[in-house]
Amino acid sequence: MTKKKNLTRSHKNRILGGVLGGVAEYFGWNVTITRLIYVLITLAAFPGIIFYILAWIIIPDDPRQSTSYYGDGRRKDITPDDFN
Repeated sequence: MTKKKNLTRSHKNRILGGVLGGVAEYFGWNVTITRLIYVLITLAAFPGIIFYILAWIIIPDDPRQSTSYYGDGRRKDITPDDFN
């Protein structure tokens, strides 16, 4: 039996709200191309900002933990020394 995919906002492909990253992950598309197409459509007089805000409100957040947590749920301590 295959696992059912749900449309969620992405944690790993998030720039603002993760909406376009989530759409790209759901359909298996390239995230960068999805964002470029969205910008081009928005510039062509499509009310893209309203669509994005509504999608941000309607689409649930990805339940998976972000990369700022260890596997057991503890938060990672990220300090400037860790970026060497």
